[in-house]
Amino acid sequence: MNYNFSSCTLCPKMCRTDRSKTSGFCGANDKIKAAKAGLHLWEEPALSGRNGSGAVFFSGCSLKCCFCQNSQISHANFGKEITVQRLGDIFLELQEQGADNINLVSPTHFVPYIIKALDQVRHKLIIPIVYNSSGYERVETLKLLKGYIDIYLPDLKYFSSELSGKYSHAANYFEFASKAILEMHNQQPNLVWNGLLLKKGLIIRHLILPGCRHDSIKIINWIAENLPSDSFMISLMSQYTPDYNNNIYPEINRKITNFEYNSVLNRIIEFGLNGYSQDKTSASAEYTPDFNLEGI
Repeated sequence: MNYNFSSCTLCPKMCRTDRSKTSGFCGANDKIKAAKAGLHLWEEPALSGRNGSGAVFFSGCSLKCCFCQNSQISHANFGKEITVQRLGDIFLELQEQGADNINLVSPTHFVPYIIKALDQVRHKLIIPIVYNSSGYERVETLKLLKGYIDIYLPDLKYFSSELSGKYSHAANYFEFASKAILEMHNQQPNLVWNGLLLKKGLIIRHLILPGCRHDSIKIINWIAENLPSDSFMISLMSQYTPDYNNNIYPEINRKITNFEYNSVLNRIIEFGLNGYSQDKTSASAEYTPDFNLEGI
């Protein structure tokens, strides 16, 4: 597809930056930039499988979360510029390495190029394509991806605009993320399995923040009220790690407590939602990828 990067509106920031001349709010210009590609074993079991998810970590992000574990690429924009042809080759190389899927991590600002790369290699790909997103998406951009994405893996980070504005510089986060998730579900309304691996469907992630359990419960309530319980999975994450810039916000400069985590988990159980809960030992910087341009 052809996209005019001279006035970019791919994400909800709608910054209309001329990315052929400078970088947008996301930190990206009109060249694809990525920091790592390889087999990633730390996704949900239905995605990592035995061999690992074939993750491509793109540089830049349309959110600026103060607690981002991948700040080296999301904030500092570390990475290497590559062509559409090279991106397609990376997809094929990951498949050859035994990846159970192609996992596009923070891909929003490169959607037009991803579509071009997939068009070049789709006839050779036999594994699912995963769209691993912050959830901060425009429905109009997601509609461009219809027929290309097999599995949507969005976050749903906040219900409160006060919290999303404070910690992620996006007061309109829930307004866009809720509509985006409904569109993702519209495109992939059912869970389709290949043994223990997910072949098609929607997994909604939620990361509990310290002191924000009430906001988390509101998110769970919204999900349960708006999506059929057997048509998606939820992944409740406990991996919040106060290791980046959180001295600015002392109220979240700690790990979450068992009480906070169990309060949200119990709400999920009450609704009978299926999915994954995470061991609290995952709240460690050890699980942050080493962005070393491997595979790029």
